[in-house]
Amino acid sequence: KYRINQEEKLRVYLEDGRIVISNNRAENAIRPFCLGRRNWLFANTVQGAQTSAAIYSLVETAKLSGLKTYEYFNYLLSSLREIDYNDEKVLDKYMPWSKELPDDVYLIKKS
Repeated sequence: KYRINQEEKLRVYLEDGRIVISNNRAENAIRPFCLGRRNWLFANTVQGAQTSAAIYSLVETAKLSGLKTYEYFNYLLSSLREIDYNDEKVLDKYMPWSKELPDDVYLIKKS
């Protein structure tokens, strides 16, 4: 009975080689959020939760931008104490998508 109910989906899978039979990649992509959710229970204040969310967003954006997160945060923490936080143009230079980051924070060397 299960096979009969799933026959249409199985045929689509067999006819299109681009379809992946496993959803492991999707599950692995959301795993950090599931683990983080348990940790967020202990953000005692709204400000603490917002700060955690901002840092987590920065980490994930750095990963998507092809940065080594440890090296990127090391660069940020050593550089940001000397800048004007009210100047958005200055802050843009430190964002994960900035073209002005040092070469050693990238997973793959810039060309």
